[in-house]
Amino acid sequence: MPAVDMPLDELRNYRGTNPKPNDFDAYWDEALDELDGLTGEFDLAPADFSVPFAECLHMSFTGVEGARIHAKLVRPRAPAAEPGSPHPAVILFHGYSGDSGPWQATLAYAAMGFTVAAMDCRGQGGLSQDPGGVLGNTLHGHIIRGLVEGPRKLLYRRIFLDTALLARIVMSMEDVDETRVGAAGPSQGGGLTLACAALEPRIRRAAPLYPFLCDYRRVWDLDLGQYAYQELKQHFRRFDPTHARAEEIFTTLGYIDVQHLVSRIRAEVLMGTGLMDEICPASTQFAAYNKIESPKEMVVYPDYGHERIDDFTDRTLRFLAAL
Repeated sequence: MPAVDMPLDELRNYRGTNPKPNDFDAYWDEALDELDGLTGEFDLAPADFSVPFAECLHMSFTGVEGARIHAKLVRPRAPAAEPGSPHPAVILFHGYSGDSGPWQATLAYAAMGFTVAAMDCRGQGGLSQDPGGVLGNTLHGHIIRGLVEGPRKLLYRRIFLDTALLARIVMSMEDVDETRVGAAGPSQGGGLTLACAALEPRIRRAAPLYPFLCDYRRVWDLDLGQYAYQELKQHFRRFDPTHARAEEIFTTLGYIDVQHLVSRIRAEVLMGTGLMDEICPASTQFAAYNKIESPKEMVVYPDYGHERIDDFTDRTLRFLAAL
């Protein structure tokens, strides 16, 4: 079976390399306490896009550190959703540096009677703010943002909390059945899907595709500090050229390593991975998958890399349709 990483039988037993900080659970418990202090209030504005069977809206809310977070919100109209009858919802997350995508990408779910929320990650290609010194785009270096200042300043701490807050907001909507909410996304969106399900355990189903943000040390050991992970190499070159602080750096990154969060997940998980993936190596994905304790299934694509996988798109739709 093709692979650029390790054989499949080894992948199924791999438990990760990146160290887990000793106070990891306390760190995330404190972060969730911070999230509890937010109101969860949100604003809605009509979009300049419409379809007969769904209402399309721009939603914004205030996340941690005061950032205004944007999401596309699509609500089904009757008869797809019976008036007054709560219906399921799905939260969609996008790949690194991207945005919430076209309205069209939400419509299959809306046509089935789902509310859909597609989030823009702060500081990336969409409309969400990153108030970390500037209000505009801070596109590159998000993994290492805050690494010098310490764990509480890590940018992905804030982004992970944004996902959980969005889930809470969607679950609070009168027309949404809070017991029937799912999440999905590829790459960074896959990592955020797992983080969201971990930090908001009411998420019922989660469908990540080749999740990013897993097992940073393994990426480094494979000499794949390139593409989306290039910032790891740049950080060492500029701030620790002799790797004197390598253990400290990877331990700090462990706070935002999704493999350490997934044991909190209570959702049913459907994950997809391509064994030829050189951007998010399969072993990093299995490091997370193998630690999930809830019902789960891994769909392996031997000949695929980090690319569009139509089969998994269809599987995800069927999987979430069962909510």
